[in-house]
Amino acid sequence: MKKITLIAFVLFIGIQSSQSQVRVSPGLRGGLNVSTLTNIDDNNSKTDFYVGGLVNIKFNKFFSLQPEITYSRQGDEGREYFGNGNNYRYVKYELNYITLGAVAKFNFNGGGFHLLAGPSLDLKVGDNYINSNPEDFDLAIVGGIGYTLPNGLTFEARIKQGLVDIYGYDYYDNDGYYTNDAILNQVFQIGVSYTFKTK
Repeated sequence: MKKITLIAFVLFIGIQSSQSQVRVSPGLRGGLNVSTLTNIDDNNSKTDFYVGGLVNIKFNKFFSLQPEITYSRQGDEGREYFGNGNNYRYVKYELNYITLGAVAKFNFNGGGFHLLAGPSLDLKVGDNYINSNPEDFDLAIVGGIGYTLPNGLTFEARIKQGLVDIYGYDYYDNDGYYTNDAILNQVFQIGVSYTFKTK
């Protein structure tokens, strides 16, 4: 009985000490989006912003997991034809999303520099398309690099690549339309975040 009590006590202390190493810190993030849509002729990138919140779950000095919720203004700048069809102007097409994501952050030697990668689910909350109706959601993968200062301020650069054709084309039923013609969201993000220190 004494042995069982001792083993249970040691396990309890081990669990408590491992949990005490995990630090959960809420925070805010925001920055610049430079977005475009792939496989569209003569379109230009569009500059806008993103803003949101995060929870940084730091397991140790080398690894943390960061769930995020973000409002992200994306899209591109493309041609809009009018009149007899020969005249056109460039219009900023908007695709605005609420993004639910989580990135894994890997710190170099436990320092401020880190790599990050993870998935996101983007739920469309608005667009300004007139002649088409983009899909209501997107799935994306995110990758990037950043640096965190001791005070919790972080500077990051990310690439976000959409995986869902925003027009929902069926590649097998449309003649002359192939998989590599998919129109996908593509976003370069540069921004800052701040995590609040917790006890």
